[in-house]
Amino acid sequence: MTEKPRLYPGPDHPITVTPTGKRVVVTAGGRVVADTRDALTLQEASYPAVQYVPLADVDRSLLERTSTESYCPFKGEASYYSITAGGDRSVDAIWEYREPYDAVAPIKDHVAFYPDRVDSIEIS
Repeated sequence: MTEKPRLYPGPDHPITVTPTGKRVVVTAGGRVVADTRDALTLQEASYPAVQYVPLADVDRSLLERTSTESYCPFKGEASYYSITAGGDRSVDAIWEYREPYDAVAPIKDHVAFYPDRVDSIEIS
């Protein structure tokens, strides 16, 4: 079996994780899925910034873990949740890195949402 490549952030592919400093509310299927003032903003290279919400601030009764997995050479292995209130649109809407690589260690115990699989991600 081939080992998965592991890459490190640097000048050609910077990654920063900083406190968002604002309230983040995520809704799906007309329900509040997450509401926090403790989100982290992960900025990776030129990709759009992503809000990582503490799992403790997510309504877990609306989540269903799936068997989907993916891999990022900068962050590690990701696993996924669907949002039951969001129906088919919200399948695999949430991802988390349970054991993130050191460069993004602060996102441990946090989850992120695909914007097109939820109703809204409000930052205020």
